[in-house]
Amino acid sequence: MKKSKHKEMTIAEASSFFDEHDIFEFEDVREVADVRFKLQKKKYVGLDEKLFKKIRSRAKKLHKSEDALIQEWLAEKVG
Repeated sequence: MKKSKHKEMTIAEASSFFDEHDIFEFEDVREVADVRFKLQKKKYVGLDEKLFKKIRSRAKKLHKSEDALIQEWLAEKVG
């Protein structure tokens, strides 16, 4: 199997990237013929803004998304 020379991105990373770049800057871009993904149900909860800023800061230091860090913490807490 041939390895892709391109780094896979999360949706958030791709969104940030294309906020600053135009797809037409790249000559080797091709249309994707087959995309597979698995949707997961999610429940969003409100957080105090100060708490979220602390989480964002910690996540950045750990090179993780806020969502991933919160999921990890909750999984540890509730099993």
